[in-house]
Amino acid sequence: MNGLRAIALLLAALTTGLMAGLFAGFAYAVMPGLSRLDDRAFVATMRSINAAILNGWFALCFGGALVCTLAAVLLHLPAGRRAPLPWLLAALLLYGLVLVVTLAVNVPLNDRLAAGLDATPPADPAALRAVFEEAWVRWNLVRAVLNTAAFGCLGWALLVARSGGG
Repeated sequence: MNGLRAIALLLAALTTGLMAGLFAGFAYAVMPGLSRLDDRAFVATMRSINAAILNGWFALCFGGALVCTLAAVLLHLPAGRRAPLPWLLAALLLYGLVLVVTLAVNVPLNDRLAAGLDATPPADPAALRAVFEEAWVRWNLVRAVLNTAAFGCLGWALLVARSGGG
């Protein structure tokens, strides 16, 4: 496997795997733990998490998964390098769906939560939680499943490429 193709594919798998782990960790540990908090603590904690996650490491993985997977697809387009291509395209599609869910559902919910706290007077924490928690948890689970499937596709692409197909 060519060095540049190998690096792109490995970085795609690494960043996608890190994102899958983040969303899955929220699905099976963070959100169930937060569900045990009272409304005020839940809302304050989610707002704090939403502010803290906007950092360079998150951006590197969140954007890197897309960029590196796309690079791996493009680098495997030439004839003789296409064996992993179906798996790479599947991973790209699945991760694209993760981005759509994130930008269409989870980020707007995060924004509504923050806006409710910033209102004068601040919105009731129970009311904020009622419009936020169930939808956010449901759609985060969708992200976790899609992202984990993308990671699996990239793992399979690595195996296919390693066996001489790319």
